Amino acid sequence: MDIAVATAVVAGLFLVIGLAEPLAARMRLPYSVMLAILGIGLGIGAAFFLRTELTDALNPVAEAILGLPIRSNVFLYLFLPTLLFQVTLGLNLRRMWDDWVPILTLAIVAVVAATLSVGYALYWVGAMPLMACLLLGAIVSTTDPSAVVSIFRNIAAPQRLSRIVEGESLLNDAAAIALFGLFMGFVSRGVPNPTLGGALAQFPYLLAGGAVAGLVAGRVAAMLMGALWRFPLAQLSISVALPYLAYIGSEQIAGASGVIAVVTAGLTLNIVGPGRLTPAAWANLREVWDLLAHWAGALIFVLAALLIPRLLGTMTLTDLFYVGVVTAAALAARAAILFVLMPLLDRAGLSPHVERPYRVAILWGGLRGAVTLALALAVTESLRVPPDIRREVGIFATGFVLFTLMVQGTTLRWVITRLGLDRLSPLDAALANQVVAVAMQSVREQVSQTTETYDLTHETVRAEAKRFGDRLEEAVRRADDSGEILDRDRVTLGLIALAAAERELILARFREQAISNRTAELALADADRLIETTRTAGRMGYRSAARRHVGQGGVYRLAAWLHARLRLSAPFARMTADRFERLLIEQLVLRDLDGFIDARIRRIHGKRVANLLHDLLDSRAGEVRKALDGLRLQYPGYAEELERRFIRRTALRLEEREYETLREDGLIGPELHASLATQIARNRAQIERRPPLDLAVRKAELIRQMPLFAEMKPRVQRRLARALRSRYVQDGEVIVGRDVPARSVYFIASGAVEVRTAGQVHRLGRGEMFGQLAILSRRPRRSEVRAISHGVLLVLDEARFVKLLRASAPLRRAVRESAERRGVPLDALDSVVAEGAVPTPKAGPEATPPEREVAVTAEELADELEAEILRDESEAPRHEEKPETSTRAAE
Repeated sequence: MDIAVATAVVAGLFLVIGLAEPLAARMRLPYSVMLAILGIGLGIGAAFFLRTELTDALNPVAEAILGLPIRSNVFLYLFLPTLLFQVTLGLNLRRMWDDWVPILTLAIVAVVAATLSVGYALYWVGAMPLMACLLLGAIVSTTDPSAVVSIFRNIAAPQRLSRIVEGESLLNDAAAIALFGLFMGFVSRGVPNPTLGGALAQFPYLLAGGAVAGLVAGRVAAMLMGALWRFPLAQLSISVALPYLAYIGSEQIAGASGVIAVVTAGLTLNIVGPGRLTPAAWANLREVWDLLAHWAGALIFVLAALLIPRLLGTMTLTDLFYVGVVTAAALAARAAILFVLMPLLDRAGLSPHVERPYRVAILWGGLRGAVTLALALAVTESLRVPPDIRREVGIFATGFVLFTLMVQGTTLRWVITRLGLDRLSPLDAALANQVVAVAMQSVREQVSQTTETYDLTHETVRAEAKRFGDRLEEAVRRADDSGEILDRDRVTLGLIALAAAERELILARFREQAISNRTAELALADADRLIETTRTAGRMGYRSAARRHVGQGGVYRLAAWLHARLRLSAPFARMTADRFERLLIEQLVLRDLDGFIDARIRRIHGKRVANLLHDLLDSRAGEVRKALDGLRLQYPGYAEELERRFIRRTALRLEEREYETLREDGLIGPELHASLATQIARNRAQIERRPPLDLAVRKAELIRQMPLFAEMKPRVQRRLARALRSRYVQDGEVIVGRDVPARSVYFIASGAVEVRTAGQVHRLGRGEMFGQLAILSRRPRRSEVRAISHGVLLVLDEARFVKLLRASAPLRRAVRESAERRGVPLDALDSVVAEGAVPTPKAGPEATPPEREVAVTAEELADELEAEILRDESEAPRHEEKPETSTRAAE
């Protein structure tokens, strides 16, 4: 083939891709359907010009089109990794994690159900051997959700629904291709009807092996990209190599699923990448991959469509009957998933409620596309597959794809309209009318100010004012005729708008590079959850989602357990630092939302709703402040480091803007600007390195640093460190309840607690103690102590605390001060001290200094304490020396 002709053909394909999208929008067809139509048209046109005698001028072009090296390996090794990798990079994993049960269930069960349904339906009508029928079932089981998802977005369908469809499609691609490889092996080896159990027994290895290969490749690529932070083009090159190396390595070396390896590698980079790359580099990487995937997806559709006339060249009426069987079986399997399995998951609380119209749309929108054609092409090219099976698989799969594209795809929007999914609900319509009326009033005020500023002609201004006034009157009339909106609905709509404004503020902070990419993703995931939960559950949903932002989920608690029990601290340290930074940003964003309520929501929903939203916002800000206070008490100094980091980020962004302004004004040249930009990039890379968070609990060091024990002799401190027992607590855990006998005193090594007594709340942090007043007052306990953050407590039993109290004057002073602050009489303290060798200090200048007597007594008590500890250690079993992690540990 001449290089000029080949280049012209490739350029023509890109021209077709560029024109397909606006053409599809004009004809109101899904983009993939338009690509398929154009591809089929190119194939038929090229064949026509080769056979016609009208002209020979276009023969070289037609031969070049039909002679394109369209092979299954081109699709599977070149285009498919690009498509899968880009989808995984664009997924909001933290939001998808909320729906992992329905996504995995729909993806895996839907693939297996479609494979079995199509396979056994064809086998029962005698089309092919069982393994060949199951092979075809695996080929047609994967869906292309682009059409239905794009329409869902246009009609403002719930984001959660679109996310489930997208997640299902990504994973069912992987599962279907893995099953395809499994059954293809049996067919190519000539095994006609092996047991299905034996065939599926190899499926777990394909998935697990591919997952491990992708995980390793993704981690290595992330490390390399992080080390090359100064070279953004090198980072992009590594990201382009990653999916192909993962795919080939898993397929050729590990003998596992390459598709699963690509998906896992993409998910790994999606999770790890934002923490290793700068926000600008990560945003640039996403943009490049969006473009690559757009080209790959369009080319795979056009090139696969070129093959359709060739694959259907020998189709008969019997083949048409078998295509009908495939279509009916595939639709029946998908209907069973949507109308049987999904309602069951909904009743079990594992899946969001999906209305029946949406399920019908998903059923009819289950289009098949390029992946199915590529797999069918792989079968037709394999010489190890019998010729009759090659022919039938190619015809049945291609016929089914044509049905989904030309029948379902072209009528999908009509089905959406018939289901009423393209119409606003009465509540949304009434709100839209009111929003338009308020917006028109604001526009009238601004136009009036503009005309006064520019001193325009009076007649012109008057004529335009009358015209605009008529529009405003019509908008007000529609708002009045739309019906009254209940306050409850106004609050829900106001909260949705508030959550959407919060999301925009987070994005604005991210664009200004005031927050890291990782923190931005976490915050945006929280904002999306806030919007969706509010839309479905109203005010209560908003409150529950907001509390979830502040709280600690199951993954965080698992990381805390690994840290406490197995000393695996890296995940817990990373998640704690993420939570710290996210709460700090949330506190800053919440302060900006008050202005949004007054400027926007008050004008639309009224003063009453605005005041209620202010109250909800204040309550939420108080919970965030409480959580931050707990973390500040738990890790003193770390919050200040994060705040300094935020200020430095903001200062760098302002400095960068100033340099850009100076360059635009011509005050500095491009060389100097480039030098200054390089310095800013270097400083920003240093700031992106988050300060380390020390989680270690070193009892001896803590005792030396605590003012309560600072005056003790080193020997006494060492003995005390051995006497103290560690107890790990979780956020929200009740450490000491009311009416519980006082048997221990607690010293806070890390974390923070709240002491609630008679309606009063006292917060204690690192280095402080509690439980001593209950022991010394000799009264029933009236306080409840609850942890407000994860932390470690050092516990001392009552007897040893009394000995320590007699030996330590600073400890006695601390006990007296805490009792005075809370108004608790401590007459027992004097009797406790009097029972030992240390006299109670007298007031006045002639009082005997107690320090010498205390020091001597401390030495004696240290010996006594050491003897008790050694005796306890010799009598206690080994496992009792391990740190306590039970939430109901014995006092």
